[in-house]
Amino acid sequence: MNIRSKLALTLTIILIVTVTAGSGYALFYIRAYILEKAVADMEGDAYWMMHTLRFLPGGVQLQEELERVGHISNYDIALYDSNGTILASYPAGTQRSPHLHLRPEELRRLLDDKPVIQTINQPGDERIWVYATIEESQSRARFFVINQSKNQIFRPVADIRYIISLGLVVAILMILVLSAVLAYYMARPLLKLTRDVERIAEGDTEHVIYMKRADEIGTLSESVNKMAHKLRSDYDHLQKLNEKQSQFFADITHEVRNPLHTIMGSLEMLEHPQLDDEKRWKYVRNVRSQAERIGRLFKDLMTLQRYDSDENFVIREHINLAGLVGNVSEWYREPAKNKGVELVTDTHSCMVYADPNKIEQVLDNLVSNAIKFTNSGTISINYTDNGEKVEVSVRDTGIGIPEAHWPRLFDRFYRTDKARSRDKGGTGLGLSVVKGILKAHKSDIHVESDVGRGSRFYFFLKPSGQEARKPEMSLKS
Repeated sequence: MNIRSKLALTLTIILIVTVTAGSGYALFYIRAYILEKAVADMEGDAYWMMHTLRFLPGGVQLQEELERVGHISNYDIALYDSNGTILASYPAGTQRSPHLHLRPEELRRLLDDKPVIQTINQPGDERIWVYATIEESQSRARFFVINQSKNQIFRPVADIRYIISLGLVVAILMILVLSAVLAYYMARPLLKLTRDVERIAEGDTEHVIYMKRADEIGTLSESVNKMAHKLRSDYDHLQKLNEKQSQFFADITHEVRNPLHTIMGSLEMLEHPQLDDEKRWKYVRNVRSQAERIGRLFKDLMTLQRYDSDENFVIREHINLAGLVGNVSEWYREPAKNKGVELVTDTHSCMVYADPNKIEQVLDNLVSNAIKFTNSGTISINYTDNGEKVEVSVRDTGIGIPEAHWPRLFDRFYRTDKARSRDKGGTGLGLSVVKGILKAHKSDIHVESDVGRGSRFYFFLKPSGQEARKPEMSLKS
């Protein structure tokens, strides 16, 4: 059963139950009102008859006069003496009232103790009875009983029931038509929304639901549009991730294959029996260099993998940048000197809150790159505390980087000059590692470069504050 049928059935049941219950309550109320009105009328007529029947003559004329009164009042009437014996009745031949099957003393108690008028209207009786005494009667009559059939009283109710039943049938027919129309009106946007959602579920995330409504259905359509937009965005993101992953594995394969080929070629040459010692040592150095290159590659990959998945990738503490910079400068002072490059560093104390090993690795990568691409001039490592943050920079006077490469400079395996970068032994992951470490520190790496004049890489760290602390770290080379 579809939603339209369910809505139509639900509305029909609700309306039919409501109309039927209302009609039943109306009939019950009308019956109660008519019965109450009939009792009140009978008691009022009884007062009138109390004063009329006191003047009835005795003897044969008693029956004739009673029939005249009964014809006017339209009630069944019975006159009784003080012993409860029936004297006259209308219509003639009326049986004794069933409520007068009493002993004489009970009858006297009824006449003496009860009010002048007493009504008997019991649920099991088919008639209503009204007793009334006759004071100072000119005949033997001491009290009378008038009664009326409840069926006669409720006869108008039968007509009302017929009218209500006819109206109920008409109402039900109208309800069926109205329910079908309302169900169609209510289900139409839901059915349209269902078709639109199925279309989105089948992959058409570009589809937009147009439904200008101010109710819950309009809100739902807006939510579905947002969901479709999110799915579309996630799908595009996954596509890009898939492309990057494919490129990543291709780059890894390429990066590993080249040094392996060099290693294999060097090993083949080492097997040559007439190879002199100088060439032998040359090939051994080639094997060692390429093996170290593969080692650095996997070390960088492990660093990036930890950045992606390890919540404890960085462990911050209060450290002095002077010690870290001093370590890095000692490592690269000799290689820089061999290239004719002067390595200049700041030496003043500057406390920051960061992971010492990771920041040392950042400086290591930046200075290493600067030496690779600087053939003369200077490389400087500087840091400045402005109170809110500490700026750390590595500046060189090397070949520089064209601005077109800046947006992708920190992508994994991206090289501005692939051939020259591999010749210099790089893994293509150094700047990616730098960016990952700084991201974990809630910071980022920035670049400024001028082709032919050099580059400047800089980032920001959180200062320790005004209170100086001695670094609880071991400065290792």
